[in-house]
Amino acid sequence: MAITLLVTDQDLAPVGDVIDGWTSLDVTRRFNEPASGTVELPASPEVAEILAEGHRLVVMRDGQVWCAGPMEVPQEWEVGWGESGQAPPGTITVHFSDDLARIAGYITWPDPAVAWSSQPAGAWRTITGQTGEQIIRQLITENCGPAARPERQIPALALGAVAGVGTTTSVNTRFEPLLEACRRVAIDAGGLGFRTRQSGGQILFEVYAPRDLTGTARFSFGLGNLRHLRAKVSAPTVTHALVAGAELEFDRAFVQVADTAAASRWYRVERFVDGSAETDDDGELTQAGKEALAEGAAPVELATVTVDTPDLRAGRDFDLGDRVSIVLPSGAEVADLVRSIHLQASPTGGEYVTSLVGSAEATSDPAMVRLVRDLTRRVGRIVAR
Repeated sequence: MAITLLVTDQDLAPVGDVIDGWTSLDVTRRFNEPASGTVELPASPEVAEILAEGHRLVVMRDGQVWCAGPMEVPQEWEVGWGESGQAPPGTITVHFSDDLARIAGYITWPDPAVAWSSQPAGAWRTITGQTGEQIIRQLITENCGPAARPERQIPALALGAVAGVGTTTSVNTRFEPLLEACRRVAIDAGGLGFRTRQSGGQILFEVYAPRDLTGTARFSFGLGNLRHLRAKVSAPTVTHALVAGAELEFDRAFVQVADTAAASRWYRVERFVDGSAETDDDGELTQAGKEALAEGAAPVELATVTVDTPDLRAGRDFDLGDRVSIVLPSGAEVADLVRSIHLQASPTGGEYVTSLVGSAEATSDPAMVRLVRDLTRRVGRIVAR
C-alpha cells in the first residue's frame, strides 16, 4: 500500500508539501454520485495553513489519483483532555468529496447563455435527437463547463474524449439539480456512467459505458479474493410504470412503461408516476417511466468485502460501473454493477477495501435518497411553471 495526500488550489496547483503523519483515511467512491471521505491527522500550524477554504484534497493510491475534490469541511478540530484523549495539539479531521460535488451544486438553466435576470419566462432547456453521452456533455459544458457563462465556470473543468456511447434520447429540464438531470439521461440512454478525473492540470468530465468484466472480474471464497458476503434478493417494487401527463381541459396523456419479464418472473406491481409538467409524450413521459422501472427493479444487493490479489485489484482491474461476478455459497453466480468502492487505510494497519455490487437500490438508505430526489424534482417543476 502506498497512500499519498496532497492539497491543491482550485486551479489544481499544489499547495504546501505532501501531508505527512495522517492517522486514518476513509473514502467511498460512488457510481454517478459524488464521493465522500474523511482523513484524520495531527494538528499543526503548517497543516492548518494549507487546509483552507476553496482548496482540494487529492488522494493518491500507488501513484494514481484515487479520489480528488473539494474539502467540504477543511478543518474539524478536537483537542483537550478528557474522554476523547486528544491532548494538545489535538487532531484535525478533513471532510472531502470528489469533483462531482462541485457539479452537484448547479441547476439547469432554461437558457444557459444569458444572465439569470434575463431567463425566459416559461421556457425549458430541451435537447432532442442526440445520444445520451452528447446530451450529458452538453448539459455539463453549458452550465458549469467551458461553454458556461464566466461566473458559472468551474476552474480547470474540461470535457474528456468522446466515448461514442449511449442510445438516442432527449431531455427537458429547467431549475433541476444538474447531476439529477444527467442521471435521468444516463438511465434512459442505456445505463451510462459519468465521472470526473484529475489529469495533469485539468478536471476531465467523462461519460462512459460500464464494462462487462464478468468473465475476468470474479469474486469468490474459493478464489481467495472474497472475505465477507451479505446477499439479499428482493421482489421488484414496480414492474408497470403508469405515467400521467399534464391535465388539460380536454385531454391528458397516459403512457405505460413495463418490464414484462420481471412481471412474469415475480408478479405485476403498478406505480403511478406523475408527469404533470408534460402535456404529451414527447419522450419525457416514457423517460420518467423508464427511470421508475430502473429504481424499482428486482434488486440483488451484495455487500462484499474484497481483497486485492496480484490479478484483481480495485481501481486497476475493475472500477465503478463495471459489471462483475460474485459466486454465492450455493455456487450460483450473480452479475451486476460495482456501485461503490470503500477504501479505509492507516499507516500501521494497511488498507481495507469494500465493494458494493448490485442494483441501484444497493446503496445506503436508498428509500430516503430516492424520496429526496423525487421531491426535489417535483418541487422544482412546480416552481418552474
